[in-house]
Amino acid sequence: MGRDNQAKDRQLRRKATKASQRASYARILIVTEGSKTEPLYLEEIRAAHHLHSANVEVQPGQLGTAPIQVVRYAQQLFEEGDRGKGIRPKSFDQVYAVFDRDDHVSYVNALNVAQSLDGKLRNDERQPISFKAIASIPSFELWLLLHYEDIQAPMHRNAVMHRLKQHIPGYDKGAGGAFATTRSRLETATQRAQALATQFNAYTDPAPFTALHELVTLLTTLRA
Repeated sequence: MGRDNQAKDRQLRRKATKASQRASYARILIVTEGSKTEPLYLEEIRAAHHLHSANVEVQPGQLGTAPIQVVRYAQQLFEEGDRGKGIRPKSFDQVYAVFDRDDHVSYVNALNVAQSLDGKLRNDERQPISFKAIASIPSFELWLLLHYEDIQAPMHRNAVMHRLKQHIPGYDKGAGGAFATTRSRLETATQRAQALATQFNAYTDPAPFTALHELVTLLTTLRA
């Protein structure tokens, strides 16, 4: 047997093993704007709550960091899969695109496209899937800052980062351990994010907002 065939056989065995390990709860695909910070944080949650990687797949976007590119990659990865990553086409029940407002010109378009895809795509069981944008204004770090401060007014992302470093000395994008560091304050952050969501939404820029509490709550209660 040639090397190419052997490699293909190994890929097929890995896929079969992953599929056999899939648990009974929802299959979730999460695509992030960031290549390190958000994936590391979400993978920490997955590991801490013992969620099967066959059920929860976290991938950084591969088309670029603009919000619309994150949404389009999430759609592409769902529809086409990725043999190299062991992801089969349409093998999820829920898809989430995680991105920041920052200064991105495609931000509103990305929100609209994600909304248009919600319930329109069907998975390998021919069931309509949930497709959601998980947006933060101004940035992912607002979610972390809510663990320590009750933010009510608009803030520039640089100010958010500065305030966060006062609570987590040495924090930097791409650094691991953010979930472990903030975990004890998760309930407080969730309550504050929920309170913001009663006043603002992903479209009310520049008002502070994050939907990360929705995704984090889902992951931390998935096996409940």
